Amino acid sequence: MDRSSRIRTRRLAPFVAVAAAAALTLAGCSSSSGGKKSEEGGASAAAGKASTPRMTVALVTHQAPGDTFWDIVRKGAQAAADKDNVKLVYSADPNAGNQANLVQNAIDQKVDGIAVTLAKPDALKSVIGKATAANIPVVGLNSGLSDWKKLGLLEFFGQDETVAGEALGKRLNTEGAKKVVCVIQEQGNVGLTQRCDGVKKTFSGTTETLYVDGTSPTAVKSTITAKLKTDGAIDHVITLGAPIALIAVQSVSDAGSKAQIATFDLNKDLTGAISKGTIEFAVDQQPYLQGYLAVDSLWLYKNNGNYMGGGEQPVLTGPAFVDKSNVEKVAQFAAKGTR
Repeated sequence: MDRSSRIRTRRLAPFVAVAAAAALTLAGCSSSSGGKKSEEGGASAAAGKASTPRMTVALVTHQAPGDTFWDIVRKGAQAAADKDNVKLVYSADPNAGNQANLVQNAIDQKVDGIAVTLAKPDALKSVIGKATAANIPVVGLNSGLSDWKKLGLLEFFGQDETVAGEALGKRLNTEGAKKVVCVIQEQGNVGLTQRCDGVKKTFSGTTETLYVDGTSPTAVKSTITAKLKTDGAIDHVITLGAPIALIAVQSVSDAGSKAQIATFDLNKDLTGAISKGTIEFAVDQQPYLQGYLAVDSLWLYKNNGNYMGGGEQPVLTGPAFVDKSNVEKVAQFAAKGTR
């Protein structure tokens, strides 16, 4: 090596050392991420995907046909499944007996975990007991906060529906509301009942409950329209789901009513309605987060023995208000189908 080459080598040495140290640091960071190592094997491996053995999780809900709320739950659940090397099997039925049969199907398939909603907990008590007897861990999400521990579930992810209703009732007082109608689209659903009961508890005006057939948009529209036509004193319509809220906008117009609309839950179209002012505000419970945490918690339980909330307390995902003051920020995520 000549003299000039030796000089260049000495000058480059510090930079080579720094680069080598950086490479080692990056290697150390990527070797472990919360117990989930990235899969190796070239470009086909998904970055950040768990290298733990493949497991199967059944997500069983009480989704009614056409209810877009559950599309958001499923996206969250699938995101966690993709990350955790989980095969996600989704099924749903608004009929509690049929939902129980779907849980039984999951047990028969010997899945590694079950995430289930408890809209009508009494109907699911027996089959959840069978899952427990089969050593299949079960977590709850969305509906059933008052019953998940009694039924022996490991964890629960959702909002306290009574607290959410109480928050909405207080908000109505600040809006100057005097008479509201609370629209329930599924009779017997404990979570929906708790929402309306919560509103009644804190709202200082008059509250009525209106039952509609949530599986029929035409029936929902006509029932709400008829109520508004017969009672001009109603100044607020409270709905318990985004699709029902959007139908209520049509009902208010058809009835020639000046009633405002507030609702629980979001979707892309509803954030647009808030921006336009046709819907006053919404109570968001973050369904994407519910689906994500439910699946991820089962992975954590199987691979690290973790309990979120210590198995004693629920993990709350709401409530939070979305109105004109913050809807544009939320709308960017709703457009992706994740809020």
